[in-house]
Amino acid sequence: MKKGTKPWLFWTGMFLLFVPGLAHAYLLMPFPGSQDIEAIRFCYYIEKLILPLRIVGALMVLWYLTKYYSKNRLGGKIVKGLVLTLGLASLYATDVEFEASSMFEEPKTVKFANAIDNKVPESFVVLGVVNNGIAKAYPLIYLGYHHKIQDNVGGLPVLVTYCTMCRTGRVYSPVINGARQDFRLVGARHYNAIIEDQGTGSWWYQATGEAAAGPLQGSQLKELPYEQSTLSAWLEKHPGSLILQPDKHFKTDYADLKNYDRLQAVDRDSTLKNKDSLVRKSWYVGVIVNKQPKAYNWRKLAKQWFLNDKVGTTPLFVAIEDDSLTFHVWNRRVDGRDLNFIIDTAGNLVDNETSSVWDWNGVCTSGPEKGKQLAKVQAYQEYRHSWLHFHPGSQFWEGE
Repeated sequence: MKKGTKPWLFWTGMFLLFVPGLAHAYLLMPFPGSQDIEAIRFCYYIEKLILPLRIVGALMVLWYLTKYYSKNRLGGKIVKGLVLTLGLASLYATDVEFEASSMFEEPKTVKFANAIDNKVPESFVVLGVVNNGIAKAYPLIYLGYHHKIQDNVGGLPVLVTYCTMCRTGRVYSPVINGARQDFRLVGARHYNAIIEDQGTGSWWYQATGEAAAGPLQGSQLKELPYEQSTLSAWLEKHPGSLILQPDKHFKTDYADLKNYDRLQAVDRDSTLKNKDSLVRKSWYVGVIVNKQPKAYNWRKLAKQWFLNDKVGTTPLFVAIEDDSLTFHVWNRRVDGRDLNFIIDTAGNLVDNETSSVWDWNGVCTSGPEKGKQLAKVQAYQEYRHSWLHFHPGSQFWEGE
């Protein structure tokens, strides 16, 4: 290297041009070790600084190339040329290949069909939303790729979300401070999708609806009720439901999630000797009752189909339908009395106290309690590691 080439100008410019973007991409994608770091606010602010830092860095590099590059010896020119080429390649990786909204695009066409014209297999698992007499079903394997669908149900704006890294869906109101917002997918922290509202630029955890960074930090999106079930079970309850159809532009992406909605990781891993072992990706049914979280081991629950339980003083009935995929949680207190339920051989819900028969909508269809309705408790299916992270004080039911 010849004297007077000012190499610090080149290397400082390269650092500013590429390193903040690489750090941002690493922390917002599920690379080894990246999701375990408490860095969401760092990610939020570094994203705001990337562009100005890149501008400064690019000007420094251009100045260096114009004024000093020709003064380098051949070896110095080759090294700097290679480093610049690698840097530009990293720019493509961070801004295109590993940019969340490019990896998981919004649907190009949002199309619904009724049960007659529907092309979605009825064995698929869906998130179902009802409002104002209108029901809509959103298949998981489509949601799992897109991460979110921004829609309306019966005139109500809805943000229907799903994160495959933590295996959980949520439905929120996209209205913030009286204004409907558009949301973009930012990336992931703690293996959970992060979304940003266009109006305030705040970042929200998908699994909780909490703003983790930005002007609205600490605020909560309003959660809207939904059910997770097979499409078949959903249509039995809501035969007039509209069903989200696949977008042909993402056929290959949907195929990558084949069987995602029905097989646990331990079911796919033939080398795991103890299938009942607790692993990070074991499925749980989670509830939050009066701010008290509790989660139920899916595998153990599926073996016995139902459970009469309590969270605090609230009596719950947790049950899985005979398709082994549709689940429900109800408050089993009716008119001040706690009822205990079983599932009879015909697949009906029957309470022990009055022998009344209840359907899978939680409505009593015959017996002394006929016409009564069990109160639905919002429940979520989620990986154990995710539920534990976002609900660190949770109780866990591991079977009886």
